Amino acid sequence: MNPPPASTADAARRLVMAYGWNATAYQILNPGIEHWFDPSAPAVVGYIRRGRVMLVAGAPVCARDALPAVTRAFEDHAAARGLRVCYVCAADRLRNLLADSGRHAAIVIGAQPVWNPARWAPALAAHRSLRAQLHRARNKGVRVEALAAERGREDPELAAVLERWLKSRAMPPLHFLVEPHTLAGEVADRVVMVARRGSAAVAFLVASPAPARNGFLIEQVARDPHAPNGSSELLIDAAMRRFAAEGRAYVTLGLVALSTHAALEENPVWLRMLMRFARAHANRFYNFRGLERFRAKMAPDRWEPIHAIANEPRFSIRTLYAIGEAFSGIPPWRAVSLAAVKALRLEAERARHYLTSRIGAGTA
Repeated sequence: MNPPPASTADAARRLVMAYGWNATAYQILNPGIEHWFDPSAPAVVGYIRRGRVMLVAGAPVCARDALPAVTRAFEDHAAARGLRVCYVCAADRLRNLLADSGRHAAIVIGAQPVWNPARWAPALAAHRSLRAQLHRARNKGVRVEALAAERGREDPELAAVLERWLKSRAMPPLHFLVEPHTLAGEVADRVVMVARRGSAAVAFLVASPAPARNGFLIEQVARDPHAPNGSSELLIDAAMRRFAAEGRAYVTLGLVALSTHAALEENPVWLRMLMRFARAHANRFYNFRGLERFRAKMAPDRWEPIHAIANEPRFSIRTLYAIGEAFSGIPPWRAVSLAAVKALRLEAERARHYLTSRIGAGTA
């Protein structure tokens, strides 16, 4: 994926830093995202196109009182090209504006955990199991340091950690709002923290600003499969303490798709059945339950519902398919097939290691 032209990216970044409220706002500067600028207001929309749908990354970036006019202008722009619009990972602010218009359909796709970092240290003091994880990592010699984001972009160690982390996942790398190559995009305002054991990097964290909420999205935590237990938690702890010291008021770890903390029962019956099936049977490919457990154990202050909102009377399977293609980068049926093959290879590799260890133990 190629980054946008420098002039476009600079203009988009200035608007994000002035008006970015949605947790995904800074992600419109990631590789592969296109930009539309409102000709009559200071506003930018980050989107990608899949089929006949323009999929917006979160919500338009603009002043709150300009949001109704900007959404209309962007949807008019799409309609003139025979396209529909879907706002993916939108929060309640946009949902409340559009969902009762009669021209939009909203679905709940999950929830994201939210913290006020000023309350992190007191919450941690009351959370014995989480403190134990931090102690495990420290006892293994893991320490956390901040790294200038520009250095992180070119750091071969971080690239190697990311590569090993991605290879350990059952699913092929996802994109759009879960882009793994965050350091290939705009990094000027991002926070990068690295967990090291000795001099070697074993995990890293990337956080992106949500300026209008005086906060950050912890966009990525990449961990070497052989990193000591607690390395990810140690990174998050360090980031929370940093944000608390800076007086930040909002931190999220981002979307947990199909979260039980979301009101999924508000969705159409066909979608509820599909989501229930995915949560029950797709965990091998994408660890919905494990991701939710990890974030829940961090004791968030609350969970925010996250929506997809389409400018159509009823949310359609075609729009849902376009969302799946946006995240996978390829047709969803092909992504599932590749994930199945990779999962089988991982299982075969684990079985081989198990048999090798048993045989070795038997001959010792």
